[in-house]
Amino acid sequence: VRLVESGGGLVHPGGSLRLSCAASGFTFSSYHMNWYRQAPGKERELVARITSAGDSTNYADSVKGRFTISRDNAKNTVYLQMNNLKPEDTAVYYCHVIRYISHWGQGTQVTVSS
Repeated sequence: VRLVESGGGLVHPGGSLRLSCAASGFTFSSYHMNWYRQAPGKERELVARITSAGDSTNYADSVKGRFTISRDNAKNTVYLQMNNLKPEDTAVYYCHVIRYISHWGQGTQVTVSS
């Protein structure tokens, strides 16, 4: 299993970013996918989840209405569209899947600052 995140960066408050996670080494379309984040000094938290078919999603209360998770099973990729970003969204964002065990990407840094 390999998960490779991209799309992070520095953005002003109110800005947008789209994260991507390219997956390989497993049958992507058969697995639910998750985005987590970890801010400095804080525990890793679940941000968003999407079912294998992409027909159901769940979000942390702190990002509801601002973030959208989606997937393209033909491209083995899951996305996180982040709008109206706030300084408290600053964190390393990780792609995650459970296939027998937890698998994590290397993470991509998102910094929201003026």
